[in-house]
Amino acid sequence: MPHEKHIECIEACNHCANECTHCATACLREDDVKVLVRCIELDRDCSVICRTASLLMSAGSQFVAEICRLCAEACRACAEECRKHDMEHCQHCADVCEHCAVECEKLAAFTLNESLVKSP
Repeated sequence: MPHEKHIECIEACNHCANECTHCATACLREDDVKVLVRCIELDRDCSVICRTASLLMSAGSQFVAEICRLCAEACRACAEECRKHDMEHCQHCADVCEHCAVECEKLAAFTLNESLVKSP
């Protein structure tokens, strides 16, 4: 079953989406929101991509490798931006994004290798 096969990555993506949503909301409540605009944008993008990746992995989509590569890229960009800000929610979000990026990169590489082995 696809969802069992990719469970670690699915869980990492779901956790990351939740943390990014929380971080964006917390950023909007900070005193100087203007310096956090890029962080909020990346939090929202990362959250959407993570949720999409989770759904596609659960469904066993043929696009798992591609969405996981994109998800890892979004997670790394979000983590990099969050690291620029000292708030605890940003630092925690960066940690979760970095973990998700690692899981997505592993899955993308595994899925790509698996498809190469199956090719005639």
